[in-house]
Amino acid sequence: MGNERIVIISGPSGVGKSTVVSQLLDRSPVPMVLSISATTREPRVGEIDFQNYIFLSDDDFQLRRDNGDFLECKEVFGRGYWYGTLKSTVESGHSDGKWVLLEIDVEGAIAVKQQKPDTIMIFLHPGSMGTLEQRLRDRNTDSEDSIQRRLEVARNEIGKSNLYDHIIENKTINDTVNQICDVLKRLAG
Repeated sequence: MGNERIVIISGPSGVGKSTVVSQLLDRSPVPMVLSISATTREPRVGEIDFQNYIFLSDDDFQLRRDNGDFLECKEVFGRGYWYGTLKSTVESGHSDGKWVLLEIDVEGAIAVKQQKPDTIMIFLHPGSMGTLEQRLRDRNTDSEDSIQRRLEVARNEIGKSNLYDHIIENKTINDTVNQICDVLKRLAG
């Protein structure tokens, strides 16, 4: 047990978080593990419990919430599904001597930072709203209403990016991951 930290990656939908996180886990200069989020939604085809998410019933999630078992949690997109980061997942990673990586939204990141002030918060910035909109459209997975909702959320999230320790524009995945690795190397000392 030494210098284990929590590292948060946030950014608007479509900025490339999942791809950056995947490559960061492969290339991190510090031992790192991804925290698996808990959720009340049903698994999608191909998703595996404790690999993609920790799938909990509504009752189990609320019981854990009432017991203070979450570092952060919230109902997402008004669909009635809850998502959260269990303290036990983070503690497990730290007990293995690893830094714990959380891919969570801005509200969750702020909640974690309030409880764990030494958390490293990194915001992935799309560069411009036009770039972000094009990425969302190129994915070809969302309706027009969904794209507009995601853009509205993105404007709000970008407006709070000044609360982060580091803001990195995601121009290319390789450059972005290299910049994050440089930040982690400096902080690991």
